[in-house]
Amino acid sequence: MIAGGQDLARLLARLELAIGAVLLLVITGLVFSAAVMRFLGHPLIWSVDMAQLLLIWLCFFGATRAMRDRAHLGVDLVVRYFSRRIRLAIELGLAALFIVFMAVLAWEGYKLTMLNKERIFGDSGISYGFVTIAVPAGCILLSAVIIANAVQAIRDPQGRILVFARADGDAELHQEV
Repeated sequence: MIAGGQDLARLLARLELAIGAVLLLVITGLVFSAAVMRFLGHPLIWSVDMAQLLLIWLCFFGATRAMRDRAHLGVDLVVRYFSRRIRLAIELGLAALFIVFMAVLAWEGYKLTMLNKERIFGDSGISYGFVTIAVPAGCILLSAVIIANAVQAIRDPQGRILVFARADGDAELHQEV
């Protein structure tokens, strides 16, 4: 990958980490505040709704980060014995299938968002569309990372990088943030 592409990937990885950390901090604060206020007899009825809304976004940012780091769980019992070329071909086929699935999910999520934009989310007073739009947004982010991983795997001169899987002993390939 060219140097500018690596810089952009590092920037996006840092941004994902920062957004995820902020979301987790806010979710924790909301749930803790709700518990304390409920104990004191003054429940914050909107805080749990907001925590749920932020959790769906956190899940997609976390999934994107894990995909970028090739850290999702995988079972390579059979394919680990294949040559790198065959593994890459299998992973590129799976990436194409994954992107098609994400496109369908993004489209259906968009339609669901349009159906729910007038619906109010719990007691928060905000549109339920903010919850459902996380699905298409997350699918687009995941697809973009899969495409970037595929390009990186195809261009890898050493033949060590794959789309989804990490090569054995590739600790130095993990991008530190």
